[in-house]
Amino acid sequence: MKRRDFIKVLSGVLIWPLAASAQQGKIWRIGVLETSALALNTANMEAFLEGLRALGYVEGRNLMIDYRSADGVAERFHDLATELVKENCDLILTRGTPAVLAAKNATAAIPIVMAASGAPVGVGVVASLAQPGKNVTGLSAFTTELESKRVEILREILPELKRLAALYNMSNPISQARWESLEGSARSLRIEPQLLDVRKMEDLESAFARAIERHADALIVENDGLIHANRRLITGLASRHKLPAMYATRELVDEGGLLSYSVDYAHLYFRAATFVDKILKGAKPSDLPVEQPTKFELVANLNAARSIGLTLSESFLLRADKVIE
Repeated sequence: MKRRDFIKVLSGVLIWPLAASAQQGKIWRIGVLETSALALNTANMEAFLEGLRALGYVEGRNLMIDYRSADGVAERFHDLATELVKENCDLILTRGTPAVLAAKNATAAIPIVMAASGAPVGVGVVASLAQPGKNVTGLSAFTTELESKRVEILREILPELKRLAALYNMSNPISQARWESLEGSARSLRIEPQLLDVRKMEDLESAFARAIERHADALIVENDGLIHANRRLITGLASRHKLPAMYATRELVDEGGLLSYSVDYAHLYFRAATFVDKILKGAKPSDLPVEQPTKFELVANLNAARSIGLTLSESFLLRADKVIE
């Protein structure tokens, strides 16, 4: 039976229900608190499920996934996390700072595994990477640490870069640290940083208009739930305004964006399955150090480059981990 035959949609909630022939025994219920709908997150969830299957957990047999998406509206995380707690999930998987903070505030008893979190120590999600404390552990996504590298890559392909716009949702607790990192890196290269604060979908078009008015030469787009939910609109606006854009996740390059330099998110989700397995077998989250990423990828989209009249050098493309023709 195909995967979509297992999916049931209930008021925007996606659930992989148990097969009628499931064997007797413990059935683990994992709540997933996500920034975007499953249709926009398929690759990551497939990697997570692949990791679980390798460890003996199979949907419809001994595993049930309860997927909840905020659809780019961070204010929804509180209610979604509360719902998962009421469902008596055995564990909650999260992505992003707003999601893990909501889950942590909703429960001190249910274990929480971060598939990816920008700076879990900096925003108080965990006490330290080595000793997380309490009920949260998982993986860091290094989003803040990579901002300077993204600026350097843009300067490499745009030697005359003078003004750099940054599309950030400053209501995200991690965004201030990202902005400070980008601002410092840009100024060290004598590039003027321009903050474009977007907090809802309606802010996006006007933000691009401001970037053009300020004569921005390029754009950096952070990794945030609002960004994920509106990835097609954002990459379309960058193309329409012929603005070279660097994204903090490959997902937007797959959607038509120009460049990304980031951790390999699918790999993080795959690794998250290991944390889930250890916890379900009795380990305490507080005893499992937060894992830092080891795989990073530079992805370039030649179609996007051509659409804005940008030529990427052969030497640059040879360095890329993935080139989309």
